[in-house]
Amino acid sequence: MTQLVPLWPVPTRRPRLLDLCCGAGGLSMGYHQAGFDVVGVDLHPQPRYPFPFVQTDALEYLAALISSGDIERYDLVHASWPCQFKARVTAWRGNRENHPDLVTPGRTLQQTSGRPWVIENVPEASWDGTLRPDYLLCGSQFGLPIRRHRVFETSWHGGGELLPPCWHHKGLLAFAHKGERAYADAMGCTWMTNLEARQAVPPAYTEFIATQFLAHTREAAA
Repeated sequence: MTQLVPLWPVPTRRPRLLDLCCGAGGLSMGYHQAGFDVVGVDLHPQPRYPFPFVQTDALEYLAALISSGDIERYDLVHASWPCQFKARVTAWRGNRENHPDLVTPGRTLQQTSGRPWVIENVPEASWDGTLRPDYLLCGSQFGLPIRRHRVFETSWHGGGELLPPCWHHKGLLAFAHKGERAYADAMGCTWMTNLEARQAVPPAYTEFIATQFLAHTREAAA
């Protein structure tokens, strides 16, 4: 009997992702849809988080994983360090000093981990150079009826050249508290409450980021 030989190497397991400051899991879902097994970490309870979850301080948890060597279990480390320190709405409210900068110490830990990494935040985090805007993503780039910009810095220094520009047409949903449910559903975060979705990011963003990471990994191994 002729033995069939696969054209591509058969993976022995799904890649594993650690999602720090995961919230209710919008970005975790995108990685899952791209083929990752995901573990989420957040300081606050996340009763609707759809994957294995650890409630603890993300900085301390990452430091402990690095110290013990258990970080090697993960193929990619994502972090959505709290954005209030950089967000325009925080500056408008005049209470930015109540929100510490976690991006800087968080990136240092991610770099120390020795694992590939991703940081997601609001675009304002790239305006002063805090984050390098390797990818600037918007819902309209993925055919979603929303305008929601987020910036991603990656350890493999992406470029986003495969994405079309934003298309901010008149039919896009504007975020407003009275329309939160429709906005959450339009993002693809249908399992979240309205309140949880306020901090969420569409899964389509990290599904794209994950495919870029996997393509980079294949190229590096070739």
